[in-house]
Amino acid sequence: MISSKTIENTAYEIMARAAIDIPDDYRTGIEFMVEQEQGLSRFVLRTMMDNWDAATEDRRPMCADSGLPRYYLKIGNDAKFEGGPVGIERALRKATAQATHDIPLRPNRVHPLWRTDNNNNVGINAPEIDWSFEPDVDWIDITTVHKGGLFGTDYRMLFPGDGIDGIKRFFLDTMVSFGKRGLACQPAVVGIGLGGSKDTCMVLGKQAACLRIVGEPNPDPKIAELENELKTLGNEIGIGAMGYQGAAMVADCHIEVGYTHTGGMPMSVHMFCLSSRRATARIYAGGEVEYRTEPNWFTPYMRRETVEWS
Repeated sequence: MISSKTIENTAYEIMARAAIDIPDDYRTGIEFMVEQEQGLSRFVLRTMMDNWDAATEDRRPMCADSGLPRYYLKIGNDAKFEGGPVGIERALRKATAQATHDIPLRPNRVHPLWRTDNNNNVGINAPEIDWSFEPDVDWIDITTVHKGGLFGTDYRMLFPGDGIDGIKRFFLDTMVSFGKRGLACQPAVVGIGLGGSKDTCMVLGKQAACLRIVGEPNPDPKIAELENELKTLGNEIGIGAMGYQGAAMVADCHIEVGYTHTGGMPMSVHMFCLSSRRATARIYAGGEVEYRTEPNWFTPYMRRETVEWS
């Protein structure tokens, strides 16, 4: 049985790794963009990479605004853990509070009306915990993502008649708006949710931005083709790093879909951050822990279309 203390210690460790160390896949993507850029946009990217190196060397957060820490849990169907789901939630909340103090993270969480805070990024419905499940395994995957909580997200209810052209139009409208108004921290991974109900659409888009690695296409070849086309479009609008002129708006584009109402085609757009902060750990049944930066969130089981799973 996996102990609550193991879950807490593991969550604490990945909170530190996410805040301090840039994932290799994202850095590789940015290194490629540096070679395509010029002028101030290239300078910004190179300076950011120097900042990542300094953060790793000094073991300090890579950005002063550490965003809103949240968790994504994938629980094996055969996993056994102390305290049940409530025990896991308690361990994650304790890890968040302790990591906020120790790393340190900026205590960004406040009450929406009274603006009071507990100085530890824990409160009502905070941190968020998304759950998923995996058949025929006995491990637990914990991923933490530190994503900003102010801007970089938009939603529109499209209709079937809008088609692919409507998707492209909304995507470009959003990229231009984010770039010109300073509503994103680009270049960033752009996640797009298509379909589902409105709330599911928003969830899919955020997960697409935060839980897939740079260079990982959707397994549906037609969706993968659209991802690549949107990435190209986003980098051709003339906006580079941090709003300067350039071609570095979209580090990668990821699309996730969900079956939706026959009369609609909801779409959400989410931009992660130039400080792409995420880390994952797998806790095995015996208590061993394996750390990585690839969430592996969207498994074939999660994308299944049928009633049964074989």
